[in-house]
Amino acid sequence: QVQLVESGGGLVQPGGSLRLSCAASGIVVSAYTMGWYRQAPGKQRDLIASITNTGGKSVKGRFTISRDNAKNMIYLEKNSLEPEDTAVYYCNAKILGTEYEYWGQGTQVTVSS
Repeated sequence: QVQLVESGGGLVQPGGSLRLSCAASGIVVSAYTMGWYRQAPGKQRDLIASITNTGGKSVKGRFTISRDNAKNMIYLEKNSLEPEDTAVYYCNAKILGTEYEYWGQGTQVTVSS
C-alpha cells in the first residue's frame, strides 16, 4: 500500500520560513517524479515544484525542492512567506505516462500575523 504523509505545516508569520516533508512508503521516491502542489481556498490545485527520477528539478517562484533517497523523503522549502502562500500543500508521486499516481492527504500552511 502506497502512502505519502506530509508534515511541517501550521501557522507561520509573514516573512517566516516553510519546510515541509513528505515521507513515502510503498514506493521508492527516486523511481518516481515527485511533486509538491498547493491549493488555496476557492482555487485549483497547482504544481509548484517537482523532481524527476533522474534528479531534474522544476520550480515555480522561490521554492526549493529536495529529495533524500536514504530516508525515502522529499522536502519543500521557502523563505519570506507571504499571506498568498496560504494553502493546503500536497505531496504527489507519479510515473509519467502511466496510471501510477499517488497523493498525500495534504498539510495546511497559513501565513498570517
